[in-house]
Amino acid sequence: GNLSLRDGAGFWITPSGVPTAEMTAEDMVWMNFDGAVRGRREPSSEWLMHRDILAAYPEHHTVLHAHAPNCTALACLERELPPFHYMIAVTGGDSVRCAPYHTFGSPALAQAAVNALQNRRACLLAHHGLITAAESLHTALSIAVEVESLCEIYFKALTVGEPPRLNAEQMAEALEKFKHYGEKIVPHLLP
Repeated sequence: GNLSLRDGAGFWITPSGVPTAEMTAEDMVWMNFDGAVRGRREPSSEWLMHRDILAAYPEHHTVLHAHAPNCTALACLERELPPFHYMIAVTGGDSVRCAPYHTFGSPALAQAAVNALQNRRACLLAHHGLITAAESLHTALSIAVEVESLCEIYFKALTVGEPPRLNAEQMAEALEKFKHYGEKIVPHLLP
């Protein structure tokens, strides 16, 4: 996979062809939104997708792309991850959409990912993998781990039959609760 982080008028992105275990900070490539590159390496072949997502969604500062096995398996079926579990809400919507297949690195794939991420923080790419987009690296990674786990649970449920889906009202309630999930108010610290 690959990763990008917004920085000023551009973004840092992982390089093309460098194994993750061998990568150092010096291998990262800085790009502006016009495609100009600064660094000693070539940017990931998916740089266009990262750029277009960051340009379309200024609230997101990190884009993570992975070929997580369960996410990729569902993407190879060209299926979205439906609202079978309330934790889908961590992605910002009531499902994880699956963008149609396009060749990796292509403008068509970049646009399909941008479309699938509308009002979402995760999407699948048909016959390819997973994308998460969030305000921080920690959040993007946490969402990726959660979606991979949800895909695994979904596949296990499918061995018995299609799991029932939460209705729109139930998902709306979960989405509302996730807007403030993890926020703790300590009364004695309030002004």
